[in-house]
Amino acid sequence: MKSSTQGMLYALTAFLIWGIAPLYFKHIGFVPAEEIVTHRIIWSCLFLILLVWWTKTGRQVLEVFQHPRYLALLTLTALLIAANWLLFIWAINHDHMLESSLGYFINPLLNIVLGMLFLGETLRRWQWLAVALATSGVILQIITLGVFPWIALSLASSFAVYGLIRKKIAVDSLTGLLVETVMLTPLAAWYLFFHADTTTSHLSQNPLSLNLWLLAAGIITTVPLLCFTAGAKRLRLSTIGFFQYLGPSLMFIFAITLYHEPIVWQKWLTFLLIWSALVLFSWDAWRQNKQR
Repeated sequence: MKSSTQGMLYALTAFLIWGIAPLYFKHIGFVPAEEIVTHRIIWSCLFLILLVWWTKTGRQVLEVFQHPRYLALLTLTALLIAANWLLFIWAINHDHMLESSLGYFINPLLNIVLGMLFLGETLRRWQWLAVALATSGVILQIITLGVFPWIALSLASSFAVYGLIRKKIAVDSLTGLLVETVMLTPLAAWYLFFHADTTTSHLSQNPLSLNLWLLAAGIITTVPLLCFTAGAKRLRLSTIGFFQYLGPSLMFIFAITLYHEPIVWQKWLTFLLIWSALVLFSWDAWRQNKQR
């Protein structure tokens, strides 16, 4: 029970930070998305190295580099999360916050399916109905708008697979995240310091305030990911999905109220179907917990 409570607190913290993160990326939206991603990787790596030094867990990091299987899987998860970051930042700064929020509304239900396929978790009758409602919402948008929601589905699938693989790796959250960023940092450093040539890519010429905002990308990145992976180790994958309503809900509110992104009736209907699916899943989970 203690482990489950800790997992819930970790998950709540992660998704709350992810929910308000679009405000941060909008604030520095004049910086190209690929540059922001490189800053996220580089400063996250330095921040994580300090954390490992502080917690005296360097031995565990070295042990991962002695296990080719763990190293290969963490390289894969590093590529998945980097692609997710890049698409998310690009979408936010090109006025696709609504579709980004749709992707993270779909993600919990996709977690349920992956948990069933790869972790032996079973779906109850109401959970099947919830998945069917969400699927119908996506299909409806494709038919009525004639547009495939590739941003939403790409964000949902990349993050769901990332969570699945990290749950299967017997590596703690801090060690795993440091190894991921270490694998990505050489490429990120090459891009930022040798390849990129924009008005914001030369740190020595930037205002101090901008450089501080870019350095903050390390904290914005590291803290929620550490909390997410720590929560995923302590909770069922389907339970993790429950907390993921918070982030996209905040994104949806910001998109409508602060940035006035247009939303046609077809998108409203898609969101309503997916929200109905999430309410149904939550009710079923509450009912099962009460019976236990």
